Amino acid sequence: MRCGDICKVLEELSPVSFAEEWDNVGLLVGDRNKDIHSILIAVDATEDVIEQAVNLHADMIITHHPMIFRGMKKVVEEDFIGRRVLKLAASGIAYYAMHTNFDVMGMADAAADELKLSGATVLSVTYEDDISKEGIGRVGNLPEMMSLQQCAEYVKQVFRVSQVRVYGDPGDLVKVAAVCPGSGKDSVDDAIKSGADVFITGDITHHVGIDAVARGLSVIDAGHYGIEKLFVNYMRDFLSREIPGITLHTTREQEPFWIV
Repeated sequence: MRCGDICKVLEELSPVSFAEEWDNVGLLVGDRNKDIHSILIAVDATEDVIEQAVNLHADMIITHHPMIFRGMKKVVEEDFIGRRVLKLAASGIAYYAMHTNFDVMGMADAAADELKLSGATVLSVTYEDDISKEGIGRVGNLPEMMSLQQCAEYVKQVFRVSQVRVYGDPGDLVKVAAVCPGSGKDSVDDAIKSGADVFITGDITHHVGIDAVARGLSVIDAGHYGIEKLFVNYMRDFLSREIPGITLHTTREQEPFWIV
């Protein structure tokens, strides 16, 4: 299948028009006319991921986070992004990123489904017309009323993370949960307005966390990668349905940091 045809399949799922203006999504490296037989799916296009793609003889890499965020004035070996671009080009590997467009059309619903939220609605609206509202995150009811302590354990289990950071009283009861995969600090106000008891997200800073609690919102920080890693299995399952016969590889699930 041609690279351009695969791009069309991806953009039917998560149209580029849903990406934020500051974002950089779509085909970032490669030839739309290239025949694609093998794809590697990852969260980030790190040097290790690109090396894995080379060793697997993959024709394409699909990631959530864009490897190229800002304009590049030169592509050289001395620059760490330039080095990756050169490696992709030299290996004939096409590279596609689907970031905030997937956050809106894919990631939010997937996270809500993992948590088994009922009656889930959009948390932070980024697009609205006469037919629908779309946006970042979801808010809905947890499967049952539980303590914040129990909810933290539930989040650890659901997203398969080794730890979570919690802001709030462990004994507080929570029922309505807002979830925003990735960095959710900009959606705290929306979580409060939604009536959520607890906000499940990542990248919460000290002041954002304690201020949220002061305003009546508990927070569970499962990490940026901790929730967004669901992109990998989601895309594997989606592509196996939509493009049967193509070889799909996924990166190993591993936090990008370690803790002493």
